[in-house]
Amino acid sequence: MTHPLLDLAPLSAAHFAAIEDRVARLLDTRQDVVIMQGEALLPLEGCIRGAARPGTTALNVITGPYGQTFGDWLRDCGATVVDLAVPFHTAVTAAQVEEAFAAHPEIDFVSLVHAEAATGNTNPVAEIGEVVRAHGALFMLDAVASVAAEPLLPDAWGVDLCVIGAQKAMGGPAGVSAVSVSERAWERIAANPQAPRRSYLSLLDWKQRWIDGGRKALLHAPAQLEMLALEACLERIESEGLDALMARHATAAAATRAGAVALGGGLEPYVYEAGDAAPVATTLRAPRGVDAAELVARSLAADPVLPLVTGGGALAKEMIRVNHYGPDATRGTVHASIAALGAAMGELGLAVDLEAARRAVTETWQA
Repeated sequence: MTHPLLDLAPLSAAHFAAIEDRVARLLDTRQDVVIMQGEALLPLEGCIRGAARPGTTALNVITGPYGQTFGDWLRDCGATVVDLAVPFHTAVTAAQVEEAFAAHPEIDFVSLVHAEAATGNTNPVAEIGEVVRAHGALFMLDAVASVAAEPLLPDAWGVDLCVIGAQKAMGGPAGVSAVSVSERAWERIAANPQAPRRSYLSLLDWKQRWIDGGRKALLHAPAQLEMLALEACLERIESEGLDALMARHATAAAATRAGAVALGGGLEPYVYEAGDAAPVATTLRAPRGVDAAELVARSLAADPVLPLVTGGGALAKEMIRVNHYGPDATRGTVHASIAALGAAMGELGLAVDLEAARRAVTETWQA
């Protein structure tokens, strides 16, 4: 018996290249785009291990847990790392980056996360990119949680290595990712004797054997299901329109924030300023004396499919995250999530206003 998900014809090099072209159009980039056959940590680590070496001085901006991971990789490569850490309830500023350059003019590499879904903040990459470009450092951006949720323009912003994943706002698979690579990033990686070669982490392998060969022979058999799913989600984005998709995410974030504030009971936005909040997910601070994990568990008891999770690690007891991305960036999802949190808070004896919250979500969405 044939099965549509099992009996797939091999994915041709031409088909693979066509999907790469669609990713390039999504990013509005003329840089080389490489689709990597794994979750986005694969190209993120590949970028750092390709560009960093002893003698590198890296500015590693930490606005959430992924920035901490990048610092670990950079140090493992022998780089000197200057960590610029800001509280997770805010965003880094271009002025702070400029101050770091002034204090450490030897910085030649910058790693930054655009939007931190884990903490709910987003960083002003356009302004930071201007500062990085003026300084001349190589700029790597983790845009996994921002792509398709908010503007992302690697060429215009001077981003040399821009990594995306499809599993959040794009509404696609988790097992495939992509990176756009500038010409000077290729030069930096090729000049690094420590850069991975003949390795699954190697960007150079893709450059030398795939791109320089005219994209005619793939390095290895691609993951057909993930590639076809990526193509399908790109088609869906093109059909809806990128601007419309980004507007839907921005509205979901604003409505979630407004609903949580109107609900009361001590529930507060975790990211203080709305302008620093990511459109892909809204993080909330649990009411004083309430365990966030218990509140989320009670909320999910009535509706287990709601996109509600607790914060990771040390944030698990205080942070609640509403993951309104991709197919969940809808008014119905926001209404249901706020209502479930309100009901759970009511069970815990907190005074909440469910009607005010419902009204706030509706009015924000309509506005």
